[in-house]
This record gives sequence, structure tokens and C-alpha cells, in this order.
Amino acid sequence: MPFRKEPPYTHGTVGRSAVVLVNLGTPDAPTRGAVRRYLKEFLSDPRVVEIPRAIWWCILHLIILPFRSGKSAAKYATIWTSEGSPLKVHTQAQASLLRGALGARGHDALRVSMAMRYGSPSITEVLDKLAAEHVERIVIVPAYPQYSGTTTASISDAVFAHYQQVRNVPELRMVKHYHDHDGYIDALAENVQKHWEANGRGEKLLMSFHGVPKRTLLLGDPYHCECYKTARLLAARLRLNKDDYMVTFQSRFGKAEWLQPYTAPTVMALAQGGVRRLDVICPGFTSDCLETLEEINMEVREDFLKAGGKEYHYIPCLNEEENIEACVAQALSAMATAGIAGEGLSRLPHRCLHLGAHDGGAQRGSDHHALAGQVVAAEVALPTLHLREAVGVAAVEAGAHVVEPSHVSHGPAQAAGDDGER
Repeated sequence: MPFRKEPPYTHGTVGRSAVVLVNLGTPDAPTRGAVRRYLKEFLSDPRVVEIPRAIWWCILHLIILPFRSGKSAAKYATIWTSEGSPLKVHTQAQASLLRGALGARGHDALRVSMAMRYGSPSITEVLDKLAAEHVERIVIVPAYPQYSGTTTASISDAVFAHYQQVRNVPELRMVKHYHDHDGYIDALAENVQKHWEANGRGEKLLMSFHGVPKRTLLLGDPYHCECYKTARLLAARLRLNKDDYMVTFQSRFGKAEWLQPYTAPTVMALAQGGVRRLDVICPGFTSDCLETLEEINMEVREDFLKAGGKEYHYIPCLNEEENIEACVAQALSAMATAGIAGEGLSRLPHRCLHLGAHDGGAQRGSDHHALAGQVVAAEVALPTLHLREAVGVAAVEAGAHVVEPSHVSHGPAQAAGDDGER
């Protein structure tokens, strides 16, 4: 295998550290051609579609790309802004705000970059640029609060595939998830409460997560379990009773059974059952995108109103919430002491960063935008670190993933949604 050419190096150059925020991706423009290119890359990922390659190639190239690209482009056009795709705009803003927050804490040397798993800027583009800047320590921060084999693991695949062609591989740390961490749950709760203070409160809060095929649940991926834990913790933080909220799954695609209950039918049933006002939030998305702005705020809104509902309130994603930026910056600042800005990530102090917790505590997570729920400072004894705890900017210690006893049988990976944007 040929290796990529290494950038010029001068002896004595001090190695730098960086954080890379990675979102799923978006087309370059709301046009048929741009959407087709994006969908081809996205839906060609075996992590996203687990169908035998030969069969899937025919379906993708002969059916989906020719007929779906135009329809999807029309949907993107309804949410496109003068600055471009909302998902990309929000992710860029998140990286910029985080960079400023870290600089204010004295970490001007810590690089903060944004990448997309599919589309531009690609993970390879960003990692090549960091190599040219002599970055030797990198923390990869996925934008997904809940772990999924089709999203989080796909980012890992792309990162390691890139470094298979690199001679001088930097130190790497991968954030796995932050679905139950204090900062994430706090940020979600504050976002909901802010909306209620400005607009009043609905009869029910519906938490809609991106759907995946039920088959993935049965194969053991923790996604389903983590969605329900996020919902339970958010409800507890908001002091909601079990009848005050519901969990649903959106963006079903194809004829196979997906996780249920489905969002659209549930919303219509609520309206037909007498619910006059419904509040909807999408806790699995750190940035507003096609699935939230078009599907939830337009299509599902219409379903609710046509079924007899009177008021439908979509609560926006965290996007550029300042409390999230401050939370992440504080965590990264603490992490710098642990070595990311200097000695390296392998030397851990007694005070560590972690993003997850054992089942038992109402551990909050930092969902903030693409980076937000990835890193929140907390005390944790070094011997007890687990994969789900040592995520973020701190090191990852060995240990098995802990699955909630109440959801042991659950856990699907995040599968491709309506148009593959998060």
C-alpha cells in the first residue's frame, strides 16, 4: 500500500494538539447533482447499509440515486440559507465559538477544526491539514450524543482508513458518546425551559430520535438503549411525569420494520386523541438539519395540524448555545492540564475527563452542538474508567461498555435516515 507524502518537518518543531468536530455531512448545494454525489458517498458506506454489496449496488445506482436525488434536492432547497446548509453553518459556528472559548482560557495553541464524514470538508482533508501544521495529538469528537455503529463507528473507520496510508500517525482519542452526561442533559433541559418561558408549555413533550432498522436493535448496538436513557434523564431534569412525554423514532426509509413508535403516526394519533398543543424536540441532533427543519418542523407539523391538532411547537437543536460552548471549553481546558496541549494524552492525572457514567446516576451529557456534549470535566477514579466514561478529550481506558440492565436487549446502531443528514 503506498503511503501519503509526509509534510516537510524541521527538527525542533514543537508538536501541537487539536480537536476535530465531525458531523455526518451535507450536500454542497441543494441541486440534483450535488445531492446525488452526497447520497452516493453516504449510502455506499457499509456501516450505513448492511446489505450484500452486489445487491445494494444495483438498488443504489439503478433506483435510489436516479429517482431520489431530485426529490431530496427539493427538500434541501426548502431549508437552504444564504450561508449554505444549516448543518454545515451550525457546525462551523460551533468550531469557531469553541476555538474562541478555549483561547479565552489561555489555550490559543489548541487547534479546533470541523470535518464531515461525507461531503466537505472531508476527514482526510482536515487530517492532512493538521499534519501540515505538525499536530501530533488529536481528539475526534463526533456530533452524535448516542453511539451508533452507522455514525460514530463510521467516523472511526474513516479516521483509521486515512491513517493506514500515513507513516507518522499522531496520538488519537475518540469520543464514543455523551448521551447521559450532565452537560448534555442540562443543555437540553435549559433549551426546553427557555422555549416554554417564551411560548408557554404544551400538553405533551415528544422526543423524536433518528430511526434505525429494528434488526440493528436485535444485533446489539446500544443506540436504542441510549436514546431512552437520554429521554429519561431529560424528563427527570424537567420534572416530567411519564405521561407528560413520549419517545418516538423518525426518518423511516424502505419497507423493513424500524424502531417504533414512529414519529409521524404517533403525532397524528395524539392529535386525533385530543392533544391540542404538542411540543417536539430532537435530542439526538446537535445541529438543526434536514431531518429537523424539513421533516419535523414542516412535514410532521402538517400531519399534526391535519389530524386535528391546533398548536405545534418545534424546539430547535442546541446549535450555538453559549452554555454548551463554555462547558466544552472548560472541559478541554482541564484536559490540557492532562496533557493534550503539551505532554500527550497518555499521561492521566487523578482528575480526569469523562463523558458517560454507570447506570445509576443521573449523569448529564453535553449535547451542545457538534462538539458540545463531548467533553465535561468530572472527578473519576483512574482505576474505574471505562470506555463510555473516558471519552472526550481525556484518555480512553480499557473496559467494556456498560449496558443498562433495564434495556439489556436493546441497542441498535443509527441507520441511514430520510436523506442522511444529522
